[in-house]
Amino acid sequence: MSATATSQHDVLALAVRAREASHGLALATRATKDAALVAMADALLARAAEILAANAEDVARAEAGGTPSNIIDRLRLTDARLADMAEGVRGVAGLADPVGEVVRGSTLANGLELRQVRVPFGVVGMIYEARPNVTADAAGICLKSGNAVLLRGSSSAASSNAAIVAVLRDAVATAGVDPEVIQLVPADSHDTVKALMRARGYVDVLIPRGGAGLISSVVEESTVPVIETGVGNCHVYVDAAADLDKAVAIVLNAKTQRTSVCNAAESLLVHADIADLFVPRIVAALQQAGVRIHGDEVFAAQDGVEPATDEDYATEYLALEISARVVASVDEAIAHIRRFSSHHTEAIVTEDQRAARLFTAAVDSAAVLVNASTRFTDGGEFGFGAEIGISTQKLHARGPMGLPEMTSTKYIVTGDGHVR
Repeated sequence: MSATATSQHDVLALAVRAREASHGLALATRATKDAALVAMADALLARAAEILAANAEDVARAEAGGTPSNIIDRLRLTDARLADMAEGVRGVAGLADPVGEVVRGSTLANGLELRQVRVPFGVVGMIYEARPNVTADAAGICLKSGNAVLLRGSSSAASSNAAIVAVLRDAVATAGVDPEVIQLVPADSHDTVKALMRARGYVDVLIPRGGAGLISSVVEESTVPVIETGVGNCHVYVDAAADLDKAVAIVLNAKTQRTSVCNAAESLLVHADIADLFVPRIVAALQQAGVRIHGDEVFAAQDGVEPATDEDYATEYLALEISARVVASVDEAIAHIRRFSSHHTEAIVTEDQRAARLFTAAVDSAAVLVNASTRFTDGGEFGFGAEIGISTQKLHARGPMGLPEMTSTKYIVTGDGHVR
């Protein structure tokens, strides 16, 4: 395929090869899949120099093009991040194989034996932006769950993704797995994204990971079933009964530990009863950490805080910025979250168990945390291994998506000459 001629036909050809390879992968033993995963992890480290060189090309192009620093942070690979990628893939090899797991089973009154078991989707399409670590994570999780994968990263990471996929395909081949189960869809034009979104019958499910624009486009335009992921307008609510030392630590960690990720906090709510004490303290702490604050009139009374608008409260900053507001009650905090949240992750800081129970019951998000940073909403932190994304929808999967979420089910019914 030339750099300018990738067509819908080309993408469908990749999907057909992935489909054929998926049949063999669905029957592979855990030992075979785990050997392939270990080979993938080893190869990422053994061939680190070529991956990092390819990534340096992408970063240089991004910097020359004036790409924002938070996006470059997502794009950049280092020896440490590459080691984390390899460890993530290796970790998946140590997880239980979901394929064949019996979800439920029984013997019916007529003697038929009924089992519902996990099976692979078949072919998974990934559409994602500027994060080459997703390439390895997605390939590893899809392989372990018995799925072939079509990887369509952004053009900004084209060199990195090509290098990583080449390494992974070579690695799985050494373990006896057909390398066609890992396919790189060219990022040379938006037409390849459209082709994936229209590949119903060739691709079983699409998972978009990126900004709100990308996810909305895939959800609204795709004829392939979509698992919606990722946009994270996450809130931290500091209740009247909060331990203020805990609150400062949690807010700072949630906002500043890494800003370019979907589980970073983007909005802060503070109960009015503690505003006089807490607002000056948290403003000073955030500003010392370099955070730009957009606040209501209480926050804006502090030096350096800018007045907030509804647009500020609705924004996923992915940067050292946060919106802030004082609320009169936990109910008002919940109402604010209902209005502006993307249903990803919200946290309450409180020593009042009644307030915590109300908040966790009433807030409708994929993850709700009590006295903990929003940064914990992560497949690795939850013990799932390298997640493929965080689902913010309500059907099939919600929250961090590990191996079980990458399967469907089928019923196996065993009889002894039964007729109806």
